[in-house]
Amino acid sequence: MKAKKNIVASFAIRSFNVLIGFMLVPVTLSYLDPTRYGLWLTISSVVGWLGFLDIGLGNGLRNKLAEALASGDHELARKYVSTTYAVIVLIMSGAYVVFFLVNHFIDWAAILNSPMGMSMELRKVVLVLVTFFSLQFILQIVGTVLAATQMPSINDGIKLVGNVLALVGIIMLTKLSEGSLLYVTFVYSVSPVIAFAFASIWFFRRTFKSFSPNIRSVDFRYFRELGSLGVQFFVLNIAGIVVFATDNLIISHILGPSEVTPYNIAYKYFGLITMLFGIVLTPFWSAFTDAFAKGDIDWIRRSVEKLLRLWMWFVAAVILMLLFSDKFYLFWVGNKIQIPFLLSALMGLYIIMSTWNNIFAYFINGIGKIRLQMYYGIVAMLINVPVSIFLARNLRMGSSGVILGTCVSLFLGFVLAPLQYFKLINGHAEGVWAK
Repeated sequence: MKAKKNIVASFAIRSFNVLIGFMLVPVTLSYLDPTRYGLWLTISSVVGWLGFLDIGLGNGLRNKLAEALASGDHELARKYVSTTYAVIVLIMSGAYVVFFLVNHFIDWAAILNSPMGMSMELRKVVLVLVTFFSLQFILQIVGTVLAATQMPSINDGIKLVGNVLALVGIIMLTKLSEGSLLYVTFVYSVSPVIAFAFASIWFFRRTFKSFSPNIRSVDFRYFRELGSLGVQFFVLNIAGIVVFATDNLIISHILGPSEVTPYNIAYKYFGLITMLFGIVLTPFWSAFTDAFAKGDIDWIRRSVEKLLRLWMWFVAAVILMLLFSDKFYLFWVGNKIQIPFLLSALMGLYIIMSTWNNIFAYFINGIGKIRLQMYYGIVAMLINVPVSIFLARNLRMGSSGVILGTCVSLFLGFVLAPLQYFKLINGHAEGVWAK
């Protein structure tokens, strides 16, 4: 019952999040020109790579905290939470000091292929973004605690508050100033920090008071226990960053930051499918874990069959979205930004492939047999960037070539993930297929 309530609540909250996200695009574009908007998208995605510094602690805390609370050991839960905060603070502090020292020597204008004379502005923008991202990275641990206590919808609600604050801030900027990339960066960066800061204070003083973090409960002996659960997921996360988060940088460096804007508009449009399918898939991760441990293979088969039938409906939705994409883009952002039909078509293909992969990845992740997934994730990571650059620059496909390169890198998973599922479910998995 609690899981169903969270699914319904998450769907409602994420729907509002999508609506706010869609509203932010034209509002921000009315304040910034396409080039500066593209620079903002690229810089924020690059800084997001710092997420890999989690080193698997998020997954480790979620699992270990749930186990401690299930056994009623709140003191152990406090040690897990406190130690995670301590390790993340140390990691982010060290990374921030290193960044602060080297930022002055990085030519962001050359990396991002920005217009002349923006070097100093971009250096300030990156400094502000990294500063607040580091704070957010620490504060959002409360979201992991909420997930471990089966309240993920509240974490979605915190993100919604951050997005609403950002929308209000950008609207105020349009009334009070002229297009400033630095102001936009500040508003977007500080908004989630405010939301997660208030949420952390509220929940750790009330709902989670019995295991709220304190310095006396930090015990680094638990670091190995927390981190070991997520080592392979850590490798997968790095592969995912390279495959999914390098597109903006490639486009900006090769084609110019203005080309990042139409790419991301198409990505956000078709990303609606990913969001909706993700809400459906999320509870299956733990459900597959439980069913596989109990040997309930029939339930797993029926569930995957239902998900595959649902996936076909989503494929039909992608095709409909593609047919009406030009009209929607015109309604959404006007004629200021032109999105090529080929880019939309390939973006739709990417969504179809990634949602297919996720059906089987959730089962594989849920039962912990991720060694093969880690291997082809590494292959995808190695080929994504060179293939994307070759298609975009050498074959002159532009940003369409970048998303096609991502589709090519997903192909191994598209084939091997369902094959591994069938081997596991039929008891025929051996060697790397069973690890």
